[in-house]
Formats: sequence, C-alpha cells, structure tokens
Amino acid sequence: MKKTKALFLFSGGLDSMVGVELLKKQYIDVTGLTFKSYFFDALQAKKAARQLGIKLKVVDFSKEHLKIVKSPRYGYGQSMNPCIDCHLLMLKFAKKIMKEEGFDFVATGEVLGERPMSQNKSALFLLEKESSLSGYLLRPLSAKLLAETIPEQKGLVRREKLLDISGRSRKRQIELAKKFKIKEYPAPAGGCLLTDLEFGKRLKELLKRCSRTSDSDIYLLRYGRHFWKKKTLLVVGRNEKENKAIKRLAQKGDILIEMENYPGPSILLRHYDKGKVALEILKFAQDLVQYYSTKARGKKDVEFKVVKFKK
Repeated sequence: MKKTKALFLFSGGLDSMVGVELLKKQYIDVTGLTFKSYFFDALQAKKAARQLGIKLKVVDFSKEHLKIVKSPRYGYGQSMNPCIDCHLLMLKFAKKIMKEEGFDFVATGEVLGERPMSQNKSALFLLEKESSLSGYLLRPLSAKLLAETIPEQKGLVRREKLLDISGRSRKRQIELAKKFKIKEYPAPAGGCLLTDLEFGKRLKELLKRCSRTSDSDIYLLRYGRHFWKKKTLLVVGRNEKENKAIKRLAQKGDILIEMENYPGPSILLRHYDKGKVALEILKFAQDLVQYYSTKARGKKDVEFKVVKFKK
C-alpha cells in the first residue's frame, strides 16, 4: 500500500514541530518545506528538521518575496511585515511542489486565532482559496475547528487524531512537545526582520528614496547607525563586527571613511543619485566618525582615510 506523503510548511517553531509529529504518528511520510529570503533564513528549520528526523526542502525566494514586501495586496502588520501575502506566496510554491513531486497534501502549523491578522478564520480560508489548495491544505493543530479536507475524506488522514487548538496560549503545544519528546524549540518571537519596528523604518525609508534595490542595499539595513542626507545613506559601524560587515557589503561607487590616528568606527556612504557626493556630506560623515569615537571626540589632530570603491 502506497504511503501517504505530506509536504509541511516548516518554520522550525513549536507549532510546526508538533504538527509534524501529529502526522508522523499516523505513519504519514512528512517532508518539511522552508524558505529563506533577505529577511529570514532557514537555520532554525534545519536544526528542527534534524531533531525530528524529517527531510527538508529549502527554497530561496528572495526576489519574489521582496516584490510583495514592496507592494503587498493584503497590507502590512505593525511594521513592514506583509504576513498574509508572505504566507500566500509560500503556499503557492508548496502547491507547485506538491503537484510536481506527488505529495498528497500540504500541511501547516497554523493555529486558529493565534495571530489576529493572519490566522483568523477568514484569513485561513482566504489563504487556502488564493493558493489554489482548496481541500488540500491541512492544519493539524486546529483541524477539528475547520472544514474537513479531502485527505481526511479519503482516509489518508484520521480526523479523530487531529486537534482543536485555538487562541494564543501555547500550553497544549508545550504539553504535546513533552509527550513527543521534543527537547528544543525556539521562543515564539519569530525570526523575521520585517516584524522589527526599527528595521521596518529603515526599509521603508530606503524604498522611498530608491526604487531599485540591490542585495547589498537590503543587507546593509541590518548594520550600524543610519543617517540620510538627501540621496546619500550614511552607515556608521557600532563595533568591530559591524565595521567589517559594512566593508564587505561595499559596492562600486561607495565611499568608506575611517580615522587613521585614532580607533573608532567606519562609515560607509552610498549615493543613490547621479553625480558626486557633496562636500558638506563628506564633512558631516567625518564629524560622525569622530563623534562616535570616545578617544577622538573633540580632538583637533584627527586624520581621515577616504576610500572610494571602484569594483
């Protein structure tokens, strides 16, 4: 008899780990599917997949994800996080893989009511419909509170073995984790930079000033203190690690300024307009470098090293 195959949208969080175990208890062959983009990686999912002993597919959808971040159909959360559009994009990828590789259905760790914006009943229905997965999208943790799926109707999944969890409490999931001997799982804060308010402000400002962004532009948002002068972004490293990071991300046309005779930060200038960086902006950058060095602040003998990247 052919074994039932499930493709599980897998973040590596508690809900998705418990959801996988619920299906494994029914002798379903579960493969995890996780994504990485400019704003999150697959490290937690890989770690959790190893702990559960399941196969894991990793899809890099950075370009496609950035497009919906710039213009989400269903809007943002508290920051620049388009959670519904993001999840819908993942489900569309999952639908394609399901058809191409012969999976019987797609499953997720979603819990009804756990997230007010993206996991209410109408949002769950919308995601299923818009992803063209109607009848083939199973939420094991809340299945008994939702319509019966086609895999359940066919007997591929036993509905009585699924759950009826709802709301924001994780008490039942934690109890199940102990029962399933899941030893490690992350806190529920999430690993998406788009939910961070400060990062969201930086991204919004960048997109307002620059219509075409490079990989380096996005990654640069993670580091340092940020200042804008017209069309020029100035990024000041806060420590040695950040100084090295902004140097690695430098691209053609960028200017790097450091002090030659005092320890202190590096500052990277990226100009998003034609022509040269104005002299007053270069002077402002030097003042910033000196200000953020406790040993150089207020000194008159500071010498600066200015490098313009040509590659």
